[in-house]
Amino acid sequence: MASTLTRLLVHVTFSTKARAPLIRPDRESDLYAYVGGICRAMESPLLAMGGTSDHVHLLVSLGKTVALSDLLLNVKRDSSKWMKVGARREPAFAWQDGYFAFSIGESGVAALCRYIASQKAHHRQSDYQAEMRAFMRRYRIEWDERYVWN
Repeated sequence: MASTLTRLLVHVTFSTKARAPLIRPDRESDLYAYVGGICRAMESPLLAMGGTSDHVHLLVSLGKTVALSDLLLNVKRDSSKWMKVGARREPAFAWQDGYFAFSIGESGVAALCRYIASQKAHHRQSDYQAEMRAFMRRYRIEWDERYVWN
């Protein structure tokens, strides 16, 4: 019997709308767990997640039948709704319209997990936009400053 086996690793990052500092430290772990549940439900395990008050990084093993755009639509829509209700009650919460996504090989997973875990220390020296510009240069992505930060 034929099988389809994949290991498609994707580093995804996106910010809150206008990079507003709306992810409070006391809510981070619950947010990350909630996003992990969305990813599991879409057969795309969340392998690592971290960030700061204004953005997150995810390492996802993309499911073999899942389009990245569908996964991120669900993650961003559902987690945004979740942040606005209950004890979290952050009515202004929203994610930026787009996202950044980069493929990663298995040999880079450990280093990326360390990078994701060290986001707070990293951002004492560099802001999110500088971080993304560096990634876009590294991955040779052309961008237009007028549209990339929405």
